[in-house]
Amino acid sequence: MEPWEFEEIARCCPETVGLEFLGGRLGPGKARDGDHSEIVARLQQQSAALGRGLWLYGERGLVVEQYRKGRARADGVLAPRKHFAGQGEWADPEGVLMTVEVTSYDDDTDMRDRVEKPLAYAAAGIPVHLLIDREHGTVTVYSGPDGERYRDTHTVRFGEDVVLPEPVGFALPTEEFTKHVR
Repeated sequence: MEPWEFEEIARCCPETVGLEFLGGRLGPGKARDGDHSEIVARLQQQSAALGRGLWLYGERGLVVEQYRKGRARADGVLAPRKHFAGQGEWADPEGVLMTVEVTSYDDDTDMRDRVEKPLAYAAAGIPVHLLIDREHGTVTVYSGPDGERYRDTHTVRFGEDVVLPEPVGFALPTEEFTKHVR
């Protein structure tokens, strides 16, 4: 399937159906629940409080993977305010500072959130990727993309603060995430 064919299929789906195109495969987006949304909302609040003109955009579609062959819908994308103005549903990742994925409780989360998406975001050159893993009660920060994968990873348990490296550059408290696990 070509990316344009995927985009046409995705455009025809109702808003309640989220599709992604990773590794040359069409797949469903993740099942999101209220706790998932609360984590993303908390991150939006924290990014706005920095006062640096950044915003964490929720549910943002990005063109990812080498040669523009993939489409991923990130739970959160940190970028300067108005960065996506005038762009379509699937935006170029250039200028994005960080992507965020919050795991869901579905069968695909292991492969999609823990393997495919970090590789896709690294290949796209996104400087920082944040994985909030509700199943394991951890936050993993990926940084230093080399065109294939992230060279550096750092994992903390929920409740510990984690430093997000530049160009994000702030400490993220994770205590509140403990309220949003099963």
